[in-house]
Amino acid sequence: MQVVRHPLLPPAPGTQRELVSLHYGQPGGSAGKAYIQASLHADELPGMLVAYHLRQQLDALDAAGQISGEIVLVPMANPIGLAQHLLHLHLGRFEQTTGENFNRHYPDQVAAVAAAVASELGGDAAANVTTLRRALKAAVTAAPVETELQSLRRTLLGLSCDADIVLDLHCDAQAVMHLYTETPCWPDCEPLARFLGARVSLLAQDSGDNPFDEACSQVWWKWARQFGDKHPIPQACMSVTVELRGAADVTHELAARDAANIIDFLRWRGLLKGDRPALPAPQGDARPLAGSMPIHAPKPGVLTFLKDVGAEVKAGEVLAHVIDPVTAEVTELKSPVDGLLFARDFLRFAFAGMRVAKVAGHEAKRTGKLLGA
Repeated sequence: MQVVRHPLLPPAPGTQRELVSLHYGQPGGSAGKAYIQASLHADELPGMLVAYHLRQQLDALDAAGQISGEIVLVPMANPIGLAQHLLHLHLGRFEQTTGENFNRHYPDQVAAVAAAVASELGGDAAANVTTLRRALKAAVTAAPVETELQSLRRTLLGLSCDADIVLDLHCDAQAVMHLYTETPCWPDCEPLARFLGARVSLLAQDSGDNPFDEACSQVWWKWARQFGDKHPIPQACMSVTVELRGAADVTHELAARDAANIIDFLRWRGLLKGDRPALPAPQGDARPLAGSMPIHAPKPGVLTFLKDVGAEVKAGEVLAHVIDPVTAEVTELKSPVDGLLFARDFLRFAFAGMRVAKVAGHEAKRTGKLLGA
């Protein structure tokens, strides 16, 4: 295993943060490359503990000569957010200087790369992938940056943009295991959902604001659409946001199990030697991200849930009460669709307009930007 330290652009004289990546196996092999990062939202900690357990297992597999592909592990993907605290509260989702979400606004290199290599593409899909990956990595790493946040985004994309598999480990507030991926990635993602025991996988094609996972995967379907039948371009990257349940689900038991399931998936994909594990039975299904319905509190008050995460609910069913402590008025929050209550907030005082839960329905209902802030 090789440890690589990536210095970020200093935000002020006398200060500099760095990103650390762990590299297993050898680049460029036929077994492919997997990239795994933890806690891009720095206050979402289950991923860091899963990365700890992954590191233990990968170290042992490396020592035993069992790694046949290239695996890059970033055990802590956001040193900027990790250091942000205000009044004893950890603020790891948004950068304090700009207010930008750490998981949005990754640069788009689709047009630039396509123009740079159009004359080199041909009828060999595998050769086209090699050509595009080389040009993409060069474009990403050469892109100018002006801020520490931009240098973090460039570093993360530079490590991941040439990978076959990208796993971005996150969590929700209180939630069941669930995944987000782009629709073209679903055939390759479906086995991962089985290994992880995901209750639901939410699919979209360009959900808006270019989050990290889509920045890695969407270049391929966009190039395929651009070049059409002239130059075959496969979906060469399966990139997935893995929501490791809730923010308080930080236990060795859960993390060790999740790490073992990821190892099984990597072995199933051929990046690790040994017998291919059996594909587990699915624990959930895939549904459109546009069918994931946010539940908002129209009035402020004490929030108490009547349904736990993981409950299958019906349209019109009451999920929670918002209680005005002064007037004792009770506002019922109802599900707008039949679906799975897969996530809810852990705060128990709702402000007016607050999104307090999410129900995954089966039919697309929403348009526009589909992800929350």
